Order: sequence, then C-alpha cells, then structure tokens
Amino acid sequence: MTDPLHEELLRCAQEAARRAGELLRDGRPADLAVAATKSSPIDVVTEMDIAAEKLITDLISAQRPDDGFLGEEGASTDGTSGVRWVIDPLDGTVNYLYGLPTWSVSIAAEQDGETVVGVVAVPMRGETFHAVRGGGAWATGAWEGERRLSCRPAPPLEQALVSTGFNYVTEVRTHQAEVAHRLIPLLRDIRRGGSAAVDLCDLAAGRLDGYYERGLNAWDIAAGDLIAREAGALTGGRPGEPPARDLAVAATPGVFEPLQQLLDDFGAWHD
Repeated sequence: MTDPLHEELLRCAQEAARRAGELLRDGRPADLAVAATKSSPIDVVTEMDIAAEKLITDLISAQRPDDGFLGEEGASTDGTSGVRWVIDPLDGTVNYLYGLPTWSVSIAAEQDGETVVGVVAVPMRGETFHAVRGGGAWATGAWEGERRLSCRPAPPLEQALVSTGFNYVTEVRTHQAEVAHRLIPLLRDIRRGGSAAVDLCDLAAGRLDGYYERGLNAWDIAAGDLIAREAGALTGGRPGEPPARDLAVAATPGVFEPLQQLLDDFGAWHD
C-alpha cells in the first residue's frame, strides 16, 4: 500500500528537481565563473550551485514549512516534522563549469532518519530517476512513459564495468589512483563520470556493474543510493558497514561482495 506522505514527498522532490534542472540547463551564463572553493582550490562552487539550492529549499519550504534540510551549499535546519531533505543542487559542478553533460540535481527525503524518497534529474540527458522505499526504481527519458529499473545480471568480476570518482584533495586522489591502478587489471574497465548521483542511477539502469568512491557526503549519495537499492543493487561501505565517507560501494549482486572485499584489501578507505 502506498504511503500518502511518501507520495507527497516524491511529488515535491520531482517538482523541485525539475525546476532546478531547468534553471541550471537554461540559465547557465556564458561567462560562468567559480564563486567559491571548498576542500581545495580545484573543488569549486559556482553561482548556479547556490541559486539552485535556494530554488529547491524555497520551493519545498513553501509546501512543507516544518521540514528540515541538509544541503551541500549550506542549507541546514532541523525542522519539526520528522522529515529532512538531503540536497545536492548540482552534483558534478566541475563538469557543469566546463560544459560537460554529466551533472545532476539530487534530492532525497528522510523520514525519522531513513531515506524514503530519492529523485535524481540529469537534464542534459533528459532523464529523471526516482524511487520510493519499497516501490522499486523508475526513470523517465527519451522513451515513452516511466520505465522500471533493474540492475544487470552479475558478470564475473573480471567482466565487470565499474565507475569511481576522485577527491579534490591531492593526497587523497593520489591514493585513489593507486587503488584504481591495482583494481583495473581485475575488471573489464573503470569509468570516471564526475557525478556520484549519476553513477548510482546508471548502476540502477543496468549501464554499470558497480561503483565505489571515497570521500562522499550524505548529499552526494542519499538519493542515488535508494534508487540503486530499489533497482536490486547492494550498497555498503567497508564489509559489514553502511556507506560512509570513508568508503561507499554499490554493485549488482554477485559483484558487490568481491568488489567490496578487494577495496577493503587495497585500503581504499584510508590514506
């Protein structure tokens, strides 16, 4: 039975993601510049990240004034309803800055600390992914109507296509490159898309067999993690642990455990 609250949260997230995606796609200035930096001089924020987050929080607050927020660009309120929105208004900022198409708007809703709704809009693909806890994962795109998502049947690990990302702190990304160097001979290949949310949705859509990354925040993966799990993927961190800043792993069943174990053996979770 569909939970009316979850359906309301889904509609709200879809509207906010659509409108933020349109703002980012259609409102990108030709002279777009860096507005600030975060963890390092190459970890950037643009004026459009900030504008998109404000659009999302204003829209949701107008409909649900008692909810809380956790946003990448600073939105942080506790709320009183038991619902918190976890928002990455522009996941893949460097791609966006350079005019590359792999960027997204990621919006998740938590109820009492558990993610119950996730929406990821990928405007330059014309695709939007969504999931409600227990209701499967779905997408709209160039095809007609909504398509139910299902991750690929598990191949042997040596035939798995796996995506990852690299941190913007030099010491961390150097270690990540060493881990990838050890991992590549054991896989079909590695991809680096530049948006964690898009990678998780591509896993859900059967376009990847696995994904891993170190250094992610809650807003990077909250929506995509739910979408991947609702499509049949397994997600976690180090063996026996949930996804965390130290390590996030997601893969089709059959690839997940050997990939997770290799990453743990290779020390993907530390310097």
